[in-house]
Amino acid sequence: MSKLLEEKDAEGRTKEIYDEIRKYFGMVPNFFKAQAAEDPEWLELNWRRWKAIMGRHRALDRKTKEMIALTVSLVNRCEYCSLAHEAAALMNGASREEITELKEVVELFESFNSIADSLRIPTDITPEMLDGVDE
Repeated sequence: MSKLLEEKDAEGRTKEIYDEIRKYFGMVPNFFKAQAAEDPEWLELNWRRWKAIMGRHRALDRKTKEMIALTVSLVNRCEYCSLAHEAAALMNGASREEITELKEVVELFESFNSIADSLRIPTDITPEMLDGVDE
């Protein structure tokens, strides 16, 4: 089990980062505490990455980003991340029905990907083939 740097023990820049994290989540997740315990610079790097990708309002809303993160976490079989992103998706407007359907799609395409790879099926459509097609 990973060592965690608890909030009460955080100092300096790590404490500042924890304060920022708490503003987003209302807590400091163990994911970040474990990184801080190993290497505070690693925590800082990954917190900057999280803010740039997940924390910014861009083309995708937070619910969509959390649904994508949940999908990747399920495919990678990361229990910690799957549970965390399922909760985050729910907190950002996803319904339980949407989560269930997402899991069904993930399971279906894990299977279909395996079939396509095992049969070495040649690709018959690519995004480049759509260039110039009116939307």
